[in-house]
Amino acid sequence: MGVILDSSVIIFAERRGHSMPQFLAGVTAISGDQNAALSAVGLTELVHGMYRAKTEETVSRRRAFLHELLEAITVYPYTKETAMLAGRLDGEQAAKGIVIPFPDLLIGATALSIGYSVLTTNMRHFGLIPGLQVLPFQAG
Repeated sequence: MGVILDSSVIIFAERRGHSMPQFLAGVTAISGDQNAALSAVGLTELVHGMYRAKTEETVSRRRAFLHELLEAITVYPYTKETAMLAGRLDGEQAAKGIVIPFPDLLIGATALSIGYSVLTTNMRHFGLIPGLQVLPFQAG
């Protein structure tokens, strides 16, 4: 079993100046001894945020944090099987009038497809995905 880290958790740690060992220890404290990983979609969100930074100092800090993160954890791809699962989940939920934000749907489908849970500050969106175990990250 493992846990996919939502970008919200990583952004929280980076903005607070946590070191990578400090961040990963916090993840372990919440998720237990589970393998922590990132989805390719989450990685896209993090890279997007890095390039949206307003100063070169912020870009550099985010790039360094991301580099350390990528050295420490696995990134799971968005596969054909994951796409099929995401399409089914989205269609079924939409038929019930439930709208799941697209990036969260793709991250959640990635986690489900590999049997992982999601660690996030965004319980509301990930909670809309049937069958997904969602772990709350208490930002504070």
